[in-house]
Amino acid sequence: MYVITGGAGFLGSALLWQLNCMNIEDIVVVDNLAHSDKWRNLVKRRYVDYLHRDRFYDLMQRDALPWKISGVVHLGACSATTEKNADFLMENNFHYSRDLCRYALDKGARVINASSAATYGDGSLGFSDAEALVPQLRPLNMYGYSKQLFDLWLLREGLQTEVASLKFFNVYGPNEYHKGDMQSVAAKAHKQIRAEGSINLFKSDRPDMADGEQSRDFVYVKDCTALMAWLLERHDVCGIHNVGTGTARSFNALAQSVFAALELPCRINYVDMPASLQGRYQHFTQADMGWLERADCPLAFASLEEGIADYVRGYLEMDDAYL
Repeated sequence: MYVITGGAGFLGSALLWQLNCMNIEDIVVVDNLAHSDKWRNLVKRRYVDYLHRDRFYDLMQRDALPWKISGVVHLGACSATTEKNADFLMENNFHYSRDLCRYALDKGARVINASSAATYGDGSLGFSDAEALVPQLRPLNMYGYSKQLFDLWLLREGLQTEVASLKFFNVYGPNEYHKGDMQSVAAKAHKQIRAEGSINLFKSDRPDMADGEQSRDFVYVKDCTALMAWLLERHDVCGIHNVGTGTARSFNALAQSVFAALELPCRINYVDMPASLQGRYQHFTQADMGWLERADCPLAFASLEEGIADYVRGYLEMDDAYL
């Protein structure tokens, strides 16, 4: 039995789709549906049961879960980089993760955890996932710090040799529709282009960088789920690792890819960056993905153009846009 926490969310429901495609449905979904539209991500999927995250945690603490768990993919966390409640993030993103990891390892289960590229802060130390560099990182927001705390805990406890903690870079793709303002730029771009015929990007606040040339490592969600499914079978591949394409692409390039997928002329407007982001903005991210070759991973990631074309034409332009 696999447990996917955050199983109704973006990455979690996409992983559920991936496993269903592999004819795996012995899966327990753990999440907090509340009044959100995340339930729509589950409609097409096959799984054994759903548990609210608090109910799951209570059963776990009492060692009363009714299944023999072979793997836990912990994707359940508050992913809002703008979240200001530090105590909430400490409990929800760090303590819950730590307790679940310890429980799963004690049961002999495979553990995969979602860390984040937000742990890299301003990127001044680069984007190498070398273990020795992890303690030197300085995240720019509390979300990134909550993810950093878990990775530091793994190192302190010596558990990095038993767990795969994945630093996801800028993931985009179907099933992110419930995320509101935290949706990917790709999803927002499609919506704005269809409504206005153009897209707004932030002006550069650096003299050495042209408007719209701020860059990210954009990675398609289907590549992320293929990697996690592979890791569920490769118990020997552990550590704190990046998940990206290994190539930084500009927001201009992303916008151009969306316009191209829609077969429309490219129209970009450059707007001032909000004051709330100034000094907290990553101008460049690019995952060092050398670990995949060292792990002899057979997977190849889609280019930005390929991923955007599949997302736009196969989902955003369709009535039934869910995996």
